[in-house]
Amino acid sequence: MTNNLVRENNGRETARSERFVTPPISVSETTEGNLLELEMPGVSKDGLEISIENNELSIVGRRSNPTIEGTLVHRESRSHHYRRSFEIDPSIDSGKIGARINQGIVTLTLPKAEEVKPRKIAVS
Repeated sequence: MTNNLVRENNGRETARSERFVTPPISVSETTEGNLLELEMPGVSKDGLEISIENNELSIVGRRSNPTIEGTLVHRESRSHHYRRSFEIDPSIDSGKIGARINQGIVTLTLPKAEEVKPRKIAVS
């Protein structure tokens, strides 16, 4: 894991008895910042909740199970929701974090703040 993601807090249980699991994630570092990709199958844009509070980035994905006509005989898909949270380094520009979801893959871009990006200094 990169040094810009300091600490991870995985799926804590809530008082509302919702079941959460920790989704798998890939983290990559670019010259512009970090890229996080989380696997949240069954989650739509409306079921995705991303927030930042006190340098903690929280990602919650709620699945919506389709209604079933008739009597359910067997189901292998789980009715859990997803949750993952990270403490982000102050070098991340939290005001410019972007997110998108496509086919159950949530992609977050965490850009570096301008003051920590490498820059060239002109010699006079």
